Amino acid sequence: MSQQPAPVPERQPLDENAAASVRAYAADQRAKVDVLASVLEDIAERGYPAAESGVLWEEARDAHLERLAGEQPRVA
Repeated sequence: MSQQPAPVPERQPLDENAAASVRAYAADQRAKVDVLASVLEDIAERGYPAAESGVLWEEARDAHLERLAGEQPRVA
């Protein structure tokens, strides 16, 4: 193996709008991960919730699909 560091690829700078979009997306993803982490921490501390207190996956899926249908379209 070589002791030389791996070459760093060149980067193309983003314009201000693109950079703002990337930052907004990153913040959105970070918020989602924070919610997931808090749920997992709660499960680790208190255990799984009782099945009777949950929501059927079909109902959760349908509610999620309704939320997605109401959102503005986004470009990936």
